[in-house]
Amino acid sequence: MGATLQLEPTVAQPEIVADLRDLLVFRRGLIKDRTAARTRLKMARQVVLRRFLTQRLAQVERQIARIDATMQALIASDTGLMERLSILVSIPGISLVSATALLADMPELGSLSGKEAAALAGLAPISRQSGQWRGQEHIQGGRQSVRQVLFMPALSDIQHNSSSKAKFQDLVQAGKPRKVAQTAVMRKLIVLANALLRDGRKWVPEPT
Repeated sequence: MGATLQLEPTVAQPEIVADLRDLLVFRRGLIKDRTAARTRLKMARQVVLRRFLTQRLAQVERQIARIDATMQALIASDTGLMERLSILVSIPGISLVSATALLADMPELGSLSGKEAAALAGLAPISRQSGQWRGQEHIQGGRQSVRQVLFMPALSDIQHNSSSKAKFQDLVQAGKPRKVAQTAVMRKLIVLANALLRDGRKWVPEPT
């Protein structure tokens, strides 16, 4: 996934992490509200309903922007979180919002082994076995919010990162469902994020 740039890791304040988590929960509710309002606006025929829904969408957008600004101000107030954020956003496909969510939803990142990080995120493959029968690998448990955070970054990584694209295609060609192949890329991302945070390193592309 590339070479790395050494940074000195620091510890974030748990109170700020808890505040970030509360803000993220509220933000996710706003995202659902926005999606619902957009759907209703497309279907609304009454002028008054369209006006109210348009106003509601504008209000939700303002609230999301305010939440985002508040979260970034919280992170900026903590040197440890700022350094962790800079490491996470250096990873291809990890946006500012995704990185912020990882900081809040999985603050243990950087203190785990790769297997522990994958298991905590619910991305560790588990094989169903019974006697002579062996079923397909699947995932279970872990933090659903982390998997949701990694869904879009994994898609972006598959599209723009040659090694991830090759990994995805190899798994699909081997008969794995596309969802399983994408999960493997998500697992790769969380293991990478954990390793970089553990070592205090930014991701940088390998020299060509």
